[in-house]
Amino acid sequence: MAPPVKNAVRAAAAPTEEWSSQPEVTAAHPPKNAAGDGDRRPISTVLIIIAMQTEALPLVNKFHLSEDIDGSLFPKGVPWVRYHGIYKELHINLVWTGKDSILVEFSKFGCVLAGVDSIGTISASLVSYASIQALKPDLIINAGTAGGFKAKGACVADVYLVSNVAFHDRRIPIHVNYLYGIGARQTFSTPNLIDELNLKVGKLSTGDSLDMSPQDEVLILANDAVVKDMEGAAVAYVADLLSVPAIFIKAVTNTVDGQKSIAEEFLQNLIAVCTTLAQTVSQVVDFISGVYQIIGIRKSTSVYRKLYINTDEYYILKIMYQFA
Repeated sequence: MAPPVKNAVRAAAAPTEEWSSQPEVTAAHPPKNAAGDGDRRPISTVLIIIAMQTEALPLVNKFHLSEDIDGSLFPKGVPWVRYHGIYKELHINLVWTGKDSILVEFSKFGCVLAGVDSIGTISASLVSYASIQALKPDLIINAGTAGGFKAKGACVADVYLVSNVAFHDRRIPIHVNYLYGIGARQTFSTPNLIDELNLKVGKLSTGDSLDMSPQDEVLILANDAVVKDMEGAAVAYVADLLSVPAIFIKAVTNTVDGQKSIAEEFLQNLIAVCTTLAQTVSQVVDFISGVYQIIGIRKSTSVYRKLYINTDEYYILKIMYQFA
């Protein structure tokens, strides 16, 4: 990795053909505390969104986070749980979607309520929106487990940084509504992070079922997915809507196209894989806390948002301009 150049701001990657016709945008020595498109602000708040308690607790312990017990951050009655703390000068907020107590469990002691993790796209969308509104994060990390495809080279315990997300169970076969249903998006690009940590990269497909129906399989193959989860594309949709950079870290608990039962393999490997997931997320946060180089270029539907990091003051500079 090239060393930083003092008092300079450098592009994260060479311009692609899609925007090479645009005028070059430079940002050396922007005005301090500039507003608008040249707004510079510290990387201070990281939001980690997680769907399962088993996925969350290793990170809570790793970052020494405390549970927010007063419940004032979110609307009354929601099960969402926030853990927070300071780690290497970063404000870490881990929000877990919590337990849904709707399940009624019968045992020898009678009928009792037993909470289950609030997994899936609905809870993920709601908690993402509420957390962004309340916490104003500079970066979102959606961390979680996923199924992997052997045909694409995925193995149990592999950890992927997701390059693209899409849905595979929103089938709307009506003209352009089809594209809306798929909801394909490129995630926030972090080439230096990938190189530094030697991370695997792959596409993610999201749906609200653990198993895979024949209809799901057709769309998952069309999405060219390496991993499959139940939250990622929903988090990406909200993050894109509210213009917050988001990255997605997925650890493989089971092979979707293997011979074993998906549910059995998932449960068998869950705890061990969550430990591996936590190690990778920790490395990513360490990188973010110490980075003094460019972390990427992100495309949205109306603007390109180039992110740079200055070498003598730790901040993000956002430069936005229209493209054809």
